[in-house]
Amino acid sequence: MLPNLPPPGYAAPLAPEDHPDQLRGDPDYMLTLARGLHVIRAFGTRRHPQTAAELARRAGLPRAVVQRCLHTLILLGIAEQHGRQYILTPRILGLGYAYFSSTPFVSLAQPVLEELSASVNETCALAIMEGHEMLYLARSEVNRLLATSMGLGSRLPAYCTSIGRVLLAQLSEPALARYFAAIDLQPYTEFTLTTEARLRAELARIREQDYAVVDQELELNVRAISVPVRSASGKACGAVNVSVKAARVPLERLTGEFLAPMRQAVARIGEFLAA
Repeated sequence: MLPNLPPPGYAAPLAPEDHPDQLRGDPDYMLTLARGLHVIRAFGTRRHPQTAAELARRAGLPRAVVQRCLHTLILLGIAEQHGRQYILTPRILGLGYAYFSSTPFVSLAQPVLEELSASVNETCALAIMEGHEMLYLARSEVNRLLATSMGLGSRLPAYCTSIGRVLLAQLSEPALARYFAAIDLQPYTEFTLTTEARLRAELARIREQDYAVVDQELELNVRAISVPVRSASGKACGAVNVSVKAARVPLERLTGEFLAPMRQAVARIGEFLAA
């Protein structure tokens, strides 16, 4: 029994350090624009319409401010209102496409992911840390694993995913302390680690071995292994994972069979990064 299991579609509040009001003292800072972008981010990866109250809670903004932002987004054709609920329109994809089309790193990494996926015959993905979550940049899918389809730009919590953990393990102690102070460690399955002490112990082990394995902590019957992508300077700029069905692939295969080709793949992807 999981008394603290988040309700379906639950989306955690956005990171406090990303709140748009923090820079309002800058005379050239456009607070209204920043708040509007923040509301867009508050939609997250949820697949169903949301109310202004839900968006205000996640964005950490007054409901009246959120409603004005939504009104503007509707006039611009970026959002639609259906009764008390709001959704983004396909027009928002233009913002994401502008990033992916202007970032050679993603397009260069995609063929490497596809080769890795073909080699291990499993689904692979490249992601980075963005705020307190991992953000998918590229993906090569063999079999759909998660109940919710994860497309480019999708987000998942860092503490219970292999990519998130391998990147959390790279943080300095002050940054890691800020992370734990800001997030709510909710259980997604009965296997999810939800105490800071246990997670810190796991991150120490990940830091030493330079890879992370997460077994059914985000979703039952899904396990994954991740390896960091490093620039020439050694900085971890992202990570690659291989995800498998737990009923089909035993844990020992993740390290015994997948780890070596994954390390070769991240070394190639790292060559695309500036030092």
